[in-house]
Amino acid sequence: MTVQRLALRGDLLDFTADPGLDTLESPAVRWRPGHWLLVEGGRITGAQADDPGEGWQRIDHTGRLILPGFIDTHVHSAQVDVIGSWGTQLLDWLETHTFPAEERMAEPMHALRLSSLFLHQLLAHGTTAACVFPTVHAASVEALFEAATARGMRIVAGKVLMDRHAPPGLCDDVPTAEKACHALIERWHGQGRIAYAVTPRFAPTSSDAQLAMAGRVLRAYPGLYMQTHVAENLDEVRWVKTLFPRARSYLDVYAGHGLLNERAVFAHGIWLDDADRAALRDAGAQIAFCPSSNLFLGSGAFGWHGAHDAGVAVSLASDVGGGTSLSMRRTMLDAYKVQAGTGARVTAWALLHAATRGAAHALRLGDEIGSFEPGAVADLCVWDWASTPLAQRRQSVARDLHEKLFAWLTLGDEQDLAETWVAGVRRHARG
Repeated sequence: MTVQRLALRGDLLDFTADPGLDTLESPAVRWRPGHWLLVEGGRITGAQADDPGEGWQRIDHTGRLILPGFIDTHVHSAQVDVIGSWGTQLLDWLETHTFPAEERMAEPMHALRLSSLFLHQLLAHGTTAACVFPTVHAASVEALFEAATARGMRIVAGKVLMDRHAPPGLCDDVPTAEKACHALIERWHGQGRIAYAVTPRFAPTSSDAQLAMAGRVLRAYPGLYMQTHVAENLDEVRWVKTLFPRARSYLDVYAGHGLLNERAVFAHGIWLDDADRAALRDAGAQIAFCPSSNLFLGSGAFGWHGAHDAGVAVSLASDVGGGTSLSMRRTMLDAYKVQAGTGARVTAWALLHAATRGAAHALRLGDEIGSFEPGAVADLCVWDWASTPLAQRRQSVARDLHEKLFAWLTLGDEQDLAETWVAGVRRHARG
């Protein structure tokens, strides 16, 4: 039940604009230590230093960090069963681990249990919104949406589309898939905080006919999202070239079928060229940077600065099970490492922004999530700055706020998470 008038006290940190990638002193950082965050009817109404007084349920988290809930822009719910699996690179990993796990999602009770576990674990890592790949089975989509609705979470997802180059149990024909998409959209899209995403897995597992169908569905319903993978692995890129020889590039395959628009989320995007980046920018599409997965599967190093300089929106994503944790903190740390490996640097501000306000704006949800602006839904997480002697010592000698935040990103874990709130309701509490 939503508390009608809630006040949370702590160190409030969010952003009013894009802080850039490497600027340490940014006016976009909004830092309000020792403030009360005011929530009425599940939405933020303001923040103030003074005690709000009687009539508010006051929860004092003095000395703790309060952030907007994290937004994971690319994650596979069915793959929690194969997280941390040993393997080689992308294509072999799909055959060995991913496809067998996804075939089990045809069973509705299994799909519901796994979806509930998946969402519980998102909340236990401070993630309150996500773009999710279930599987080709309508039951997996229904289960995810039902579990998300019960928790009040903002979820963007849809039935995965595959009609070739996958096990028979994970493929369906174009008319059957199109009918299922329409049924799911009409039942779920826009219901509560659920949004539907047309979801071709990736170009190799969809025929031209299926990609054309995906484009038709996208055009038929205003406000739908589109999510897929692009240019993750060099072998994959070469395979796409043989399957779609007339396309200029991997991204051009999607563009040619009407799947490149302002609500499109392309996971990975490592092996893109300048023309691809220009097309993404002009369409208003985003790249979901999945650093943990890219490191784990040896896919390559995403050039964040190149995308940023080209005007492409970049958000952060865990990509579990290709990634090894649902933690957006670990994802941020791995993003820093990937960029450092290319000779570039990103600030703690850039990392946190890409997992909060930046992701929200790329999803066209900036008025709802990602910040503490008045009117935003009260999706937030409360963290200890440090919970181990080493991290506590590091915090005690930090010279400024950026140094404190960067140490928090690098030295802590989910044991630091005290509470996760969704629309003004506490959905996770430590212990």
